[in-house]
Formats: sequence, structure tokens, C-alpha cells
Amino acid sequence: MADQRPRVWVSQPLFDDTVAQLAAYCDVVATPEITAHDSAALAAQLAGVDGALVTLNDRIGAAEVAAASQLKVIANVGVGYNNLDIPALSAAGILATNTPDVLTETTADLGFALLMAAARRIVESDRWLRDGQWGQWSFTTMLGTDLHGSTLGILGMGRIGQAIARRGHHGFGMKVLYHNRSPLPEDVEREVGARYAGFDELLSHADHLLLVLPYTAQNHHIIDATALAKMKPSATLVNIARGGIVDELALADALSNGRLASAALDVYENEPQVRPELLALRNIVLTPHIGSASLATRRAMVQLAVDNLQAGLGIGPDAGRPVNVVNADLLDSGTARVATSGGKTIIKKR
Repeated sequence: MADQRPRVWVSQPLFDDTVAQLAAYCDVVATPEITAHDSAALAAQLAGVDGALVTLNDRIGAAEVAAASQLKVIANVGVGYNNLDIPALSAAGILATNTPDVLTETTADLGFALLMAAARRIVESDRWLRDGQWGQWSFTTMLGTDLHGSTLGILGMGRIGQAIARRGHHGFGMKVLYHNRSPLPEDVEREVGARYAGFDELLSHADHLLLVLPYTAQNHHIIDATALAKMKPSATLVNIARGGIVDELALADALSNGRLASAALDVYENEPQVRPELLALRNIVLTPHIGSASLATRRAMVQLAVDNLQAGLGIGPDAGRPVNVVNADLLDSGTARVATSGGKTIIKKR
């Protein structure tokens, strides 16, 4: 009897023409509208499928895959994957993939846009004007902070951090400091115009601090009241990484009491909920997690996720080892679920 076609679940509406590529090789069940899947719903959808295409909205761990005996690959549409419990997926033999690289420049663009908006008080000025507050031109109205010639601090110096450094150094003549788990190679530092600094030095010297580090348990609230107290009162803080990196109540307190000049956030600890303490502030720019939200980039992300899924399932033109595997140790150890035969999942040892 011929092997059954793989079954794939698509958790959120994406781009129909890109997702349709899967239909040539798989039976596809696609969610027709944006849906907040709870744990039980995720578990029900993942049971009986061979692959899943998911987004950061979908939090998947041991409970959600407990009954998913056929599931071999979860393709996450995003470079970040803290919505996935990687140890739990690895324990079940399920590959997880992400979509790095294709969103680097677009996310760096957004980070720099937020920096400019916050430092030059653009959103605050727009609101003030629309509220009818502009009676006449004044020499001291809406004074902000310069970017050119200032010191740009970057916490986390991966692909996006390096792209931001290039913009700051080459485009605005900024002095760039960065802190990372380890320094970059000297040739990369020269290319992006950046110098490694200790964490405290970064905080105290930066006129503008951008957060681009991945979220981990160790990085939870790394920007807390203590860290904020080490920053210049005239400084700007921008977070385009993950919400849990910043203690949002401490940030709101610093902004409302003049211990920090301005901030901009694209990510939040409990998104889509945003703390009312942040919403009440005028010296903060808030956007709804749109770092990669250009049409071309979002299409590229979905295409890469589809390619990863097909490769992991061994189907289509991209059959083979997926490039963007988060838990690649599964492939190296030979304990990944890699094939089905007669509807039964088998484990292939290398």
C-alpha cells in the first residue's frame, strides 16, 4: 500500500499562494481567520498531523504535543521561537525550524525608525499638534535628542544588531558600542564600526540603547530598575527584541519621573496586552510588534517556513535536511521523527 500523503496544519492565515505550494504534496488544513488557540485547541490540531506551520501566537510545549504521535516538524514563521518549548519538542523527536536572515534588514529599519521617532519626539509632536496645542512657533518646543554624532548602544549583536550598527555608524556618524555574550571578530567590528563594551559601560555611555538580544530565562528583565538607573537621564531606550527583556513597570516609572528621556517599544511582556502605565505616557512610542512587517519580508518569511517544512517532511523540491533547524542536535543524534509508513511514525537512526 502506498504511503499516505502527509497532513499539515497551518495555524494562522498567511499568504494563500505560498501556503498552496504545500497542497501539491500534503493534505493541508489551514485556519481561515486569526485565532487565539488555547492549549487544548493546539493539542487537538497537532494530533494526527505530520507537520505544522505556526506563528509566535502559538505557544507549543509538552502538553500540546503529548498526543501528536505523527508530528515531525514545526515550522515557526519568525526568527524568534520563544513560543516553542524546544527541550519538550526535542524530547518528543520533533524538529523545530525558524526563519532567520530574511527579516534582518526590515527589522533593523523599524528599530532605527523607532529610535528616531522617540529621540526626536515625533509621535508626541504629532499628537500635540492634532490636539490643537500649537498656538505659535517657539524656540524651545519639543526639544529632542540628536542622533548624529551621539553614542549608540546595542545590546545583542547578531544579524539585526549588526545591521543597526551599520546604519548608525555609516549613516549617522554615531559612535557604536555593543555588548554581547562574546565579542565579534575584529574584521566584523571594523565593518560595522562598533566596539565591544561591558554591560555597565554600555548602559552608562549610550545616548541611545537598542535591545536586540534573544529572550532567555537569563535575560528576563535584564533591563530592570537597577539597569535603568545606570543610564543617562537624557537617553532613549528602544526594544525590538522580546518584551520580557524589559521590566515594563520599572521603565514606566523611569519615564514618568524624568530618569529616562524617551523610549520606544515594539514588543511587550504580555502582548497583545500593553500595560496601562505605558499607555498613559507621552514620551514613549508604542507599535504592535511590526518589526518584520513589510509585505516583501513577510512573504519571504512564509516562503522560508514552507521550504523548511517541506525539507523536514522529505517532500517537494526542498526535500532534505532543513537549513534553519533550531534543535539540530536531533538530526545529528538520529533521534528525529523523519518518515511515516502506512500512517505510522517511525524513528530513523543514523
